[in-house]
Amino acid sequence: MQKTAEILRSADTTLFDGWVADLQAGGWGDGGRFSETDWRNQAGEFLKLLAAASQDGLPDLDGSGGTALRNNLETLSRTMAMRGATSAQTATFVFSLKKPLFAHLQKAIPGDATRLADEMWAANGLIDRLGLHAVSTFQKSREEIINRQQEEMLELSTPVVKLWDGVLALPMIGTLDSARTQIVMESLLQRIVETGSTIAIIDITGVPTVDTLVAQHLLKTVTAIRLMGADCIISGIRPQIAQTIVHLGIDLTGISTKASLADALTLALKRSGYTVQKQAGATP
Repeated sequence: MQKTAEILRSADTTLFDGWVADLQAGGWGDGGRFSETDWRNQAGEFLKLLAAASQDGLPDLDGSGGTALRNNLETLSRTMAMRGATSAQTATFVFSLKKPLFAHLQKAIPGDATRLADEMWAANGLIDRLGLHAVSTFQKSREEIINRQQEEMLELSTPVVKLWDGVLALPMIGTLDSARTQIVMESLLQRIVETGSTIAIIDITGVPTVDTLVAQHLLKTVTAIRLMGADCIISGIRPQIAQTIVHLGIDLTGISTKASLADALTLALKRSGYTVQKQAGATP
C-alpha cells in the first residue's frame, strides 16, 4: 500500500485543510472544550506523527514505530474525557481524516479501480484502528474519572465529626453497601487514632432502609471500632427501623442504641463523666 503511505509521508497541506474542513463541518470542538487554535494544533501534530510513522510503509500502531502516534492519541483522548466531551466527538477527530485521504487516493490512482480499492481498503483499516484506539483510551479515562468521583463523593458523604473531647459522630446518609462500609470504617478508625476518642456515634437517621445486609455492615463497623478500644453508640433508630430489625432477627445485644443523635450524645457525655446542665436564667 505504497501510495497511501506516500500521501501520509508528504504531509500535504491540502490533506490538512480538507481534514480541518470536515472537522469544522462535524462541529468537532464545539462547547468551549477546545479553542480553534487548540484543535488545529492537535490535528497538525497528529499528521506530523502519522507522516513520521509512515516512512517505511503504513504505520504499525502496535509496533515501536507507532509509539509516538499512540501517545498522541492517548493524550488527546484523556484530555477530551477530562473536558467532558463524548466518545463520538473523540472518534470523529480521527475518522474525519478518511474523506480527504480517500480524495487524495482517487487523484493519485486514476484508471486503476483494483489498486484504488486495495489502497482505500488499507487506508480505511488504518484510520479505523487509530479511531478505535482513541475511543478505547477515552472510555478507560472516563471510567477512571467516574470511579475517582464516586470515591470522592463517598468520602464527602461520610464525614467524621468531633462532637466533644473523646466523642466522634458519623452521620450516615443514603444506602450502606460494601464499598461504602469500607470507606466508613477506614475514615472512622483513622479519626479515632488521630483524636484518641473512646466513643463513636454512628447516626443512621439518613439511612432510608435497614435490611440484613445493611445491619451486617453496621455490625462489622461496630466490631472494628471495638477492636480499636473505643465504644460505639448507634443513633437514629426510628420505629420502622426497630420493627425491621426485630423481624429480621438481627442481634444488637451489647450495642447501645438511641432514637436520636441528641440522646446518643447525652449518653456519650455521661459515659465520659460529663453532665450537661441548663444555666439558671438562660433564655431557651
